[in-house]
Amino acid sequence: MKDTQSPELIQPLEIENVSRRRFLSNAGIASGSFVLGVQLSPAIASVENQTDEVKTSDNFSPDVFVSIEPDGQVKIICHRSEMGQGVRSTLPLLVADEMDADWSRVTVEQAIGDQKYGSQNTDGSRSVRKNYLKLKQAGAIAKTMLTQAAAIAWKVKPTSVEIKQHKALLKGSNQALDFGQLVKVAATLQVPARDQLQLKNENEQVYIGKEDIKLLDGELITQGQTTFGFDVDFEGLKVAVIARPPVVFGKVKSFDASETMKVPGVIKVVELPALTPPAAFKMLGGIAVIAEHTYAAIKGREKLKIEWEHGTNQNHQTQAHEQVFREALKKPSTVVRKRGDYSSAEKSASKTFEADYYVPGLAHATMEPPAATARIKDEKVEVWACTQTPQSAQANVMRTLNFPQEKIGNIEVNVTLLGGGFGRKSKPDYVAEAAYLADESKMPIKVLWTREDELQHGYYHSPSYQKLAATFDQNKKVTGWHHSMVNHPIGSTFNPAAKTAGSADLGQGDMMFDIPNILVDLGDTETFYRIGWVRSVTNINNAFAAGSFADELAHEAGKDPKDFLLELIGKDQAVDFSKDDYKYGNYGEDINQYPASTARLKNVINLVAEKSGWGKKLPEGRAMGIAAHRSFLSYVATVVEVSVNKGRIKIEAIHSAVDVGKVLNPDRVRSQMEGAAIFAASLALYGEITAENGQIQQSNFHDYPLARMTDIPEIQTHIVKSSELPTGIGEPGVPPFAPALCNAIFAATGKRYRRLPLKQFGIV
Repeated sequence: MKDTQSPELIQPLEIENVSRRRFLSNAGIASGSFVLGVQLSPAIASVENQTDEVKTSDNFSPDVFVSIEPDGQVKIICHRSEMGQGVRSTLPLLVADEMDADWSRVTVEQAIGDQKYGSQNTDGSRSVRKNYLKLKQAGAIAKTMLTQAAAIAWKVKPTSVEIKQHKALLKGSNQALDFGQLVKVAATLQVPARDQLQLKNENEQVYIGKEDIKLLDGELITQGQTTFGFDVDFEGLKVAVIARPPVVFGKVKSFDASETMKVPGVIKVVELPALTPPAAFKMLGGIAVIAEHTYAAIKGREKLKIEWEHGTNQNHQTQAHEQVFREALKKPSTVVRKRGDYSSAEKSASKTFEADYYVPGLAHATMEPPAATARIKDEKVEVWACTQTPQSAQANVMRTLNFPQEKIGNIEVNVTLLGGGFGRKSKPDYVAEAAYLADESKMPIKVLWTREDELQHGYYHSPSYQKLAATFDQNKKVTGWHHSMVNHPIGSTFNPAAKTAGSADLGQGDMMFDIPNILVDLGDTETFYRIGWVRSVTNINNAFAAGSFADELAHEAGKDPKDFLLELIGKDQAVDFSKDDYKYGNYGEDINQYPASTARLKNVINLVAEKSGWGKKLPEGRAMGIAAHRSFLSYVATVVEVSVNKGRIKIEAIHSAVDVGKVLNPDRVRSQMEGAAIFAASLALYGEITAENGQIQQSNFHDYPLARMTDIPEIQTHIVKSSELPTGIGEPGVPPFAPALCNAIFAATGKRYRRLPLKQFGIV
């Protein structure tokens, strides 16, 4: 299996039907080349005015995602960003499997930012579900045309040809033709319509769903032979670091760079334009130090003397603002979900139980902070970046440099590997910085963010305050559920007037309990820094509150928490949120195609209970907790087992059951669930971002710790075998972990922790 991973990636194609001369020019293909029947998804286009001069190339490109060279080597384009989730090992595999290619003869190339691929946004746990059918069809197109080419060569009907392991086989004979031998003929054929394709069924698949699929880049990464954002390098490249305003929307009042310019290797100091609302993905402003190498740039930044004008956000104090959250929920402004009449349930209840929960601000803390390189020459901008959203990066550069829309094709965004993303690298402010500085300095520039930059100038997961109440009848059955929440809305990053959580926040919480009276409402709040999506987004706080509260209700009712959870979920059904006047987004998918199935949620609960040994007798000082949640259309239930020794908590076991529909790459599913557990443990145990005078207080891993090996036991992942449509896997493992952990701690100690992180209580 070959891998192409360097700054010089593939050249762009056009999405619209184009003339032959313009198509070949834009594709970077010589005029004597032969490229016919190119599939420009989703519309089919073919090269116009074919002449003899284009009948000399042997390349065969039946789809934007796949091409075959004369030697039979298959090239498959990966149009999503690889950040450890294994997307480069999974999406191309769909194509290769469908066309029956030999995986050892496949080269994966990373796509540049280009609209012809459709959405390239690698976030929202949607890479597989959004591309499953499209990529199967890409492989089927190639296979169909290779079959037709072989039939022409043998002068038989296509039904007499079978494609298998990179060859066309003539049925009833020993004759075979390699893919490379079919390229010339295949390239002359008409591209079949997608509705004429015959896709493989599960039993026919060679690679998909198999256990022995290796991580494509794994070995090369361990050998240091791949390119991450920080690794991009070429002759003449300069390095820049930036002193950014400590408070969002602050600006430079004055600065003195005289000492900076004395540092050996420092070339230039550039002031960036001040940030104005909305923050969006724009540069934060500040002073950039450009140098020959990283050490000089950082040392030069240390020597800067800057007087800042902080602006009104300097009045923000995280601790004091928690009281503002509390006040906001005394009179919620907006009802977003209503079933039955909670007020009546409260009046007639035999008992009402209430609890408040708090999740602090959180950072992405990616292992590789943001980095981007830009080079401008002859009105062409070349960018290399560890970005989750190459098309957004392209558009951001266009706006930053005031390029006209019609020249966006002059901006080429090459995607490197990402040392983690978690949503941070889908916000390309750092790409804009590199482009701006390259334009201002007339030099190629690589902008590097340090760990301190990443923690103190990020897009944060908002702190969240949630107030829950439930009513019981005389039979200890829950009759009402009231969930009030307030947080700085993600929408405030794009609209400064936004004060209430919007669909981006509310769509991240699939409470699927069969309770007759449900009320969900929101409070308003101002926002003082950039808010963005972090891995699993507001599922983090919604699931922590709901999953913990369900456990509390179980103990109030004197019932087993697992059995009580199943009772709350109720009968098998597809939950119709619209009946509750809830404008539920369903992660952008049709609720009829991806229904919210209580049966699937209950199934993962039962599975994880079975695999973890729920209910078994444990040694003294040990206990289990359970929680379950649907997010990103997937169903996850988690059991955490803890031990208590002299008041200190130790996680002894983690079991998760997951239903993600049809599984394409089991190893990557396990990897993502393991990574999600570690990520969630980091947040639950240690994660907290706070601001004083508008300035983020945390700066590195000493005061924003991550979970260590000693914190995490072996993680057991139990995958439900399913033929349902594939769903998401990158994020769904995070939400149930924190409530399962806190529920286990309560079972072991009798102490309930409703605030995160747990380090504040001295128990970890």
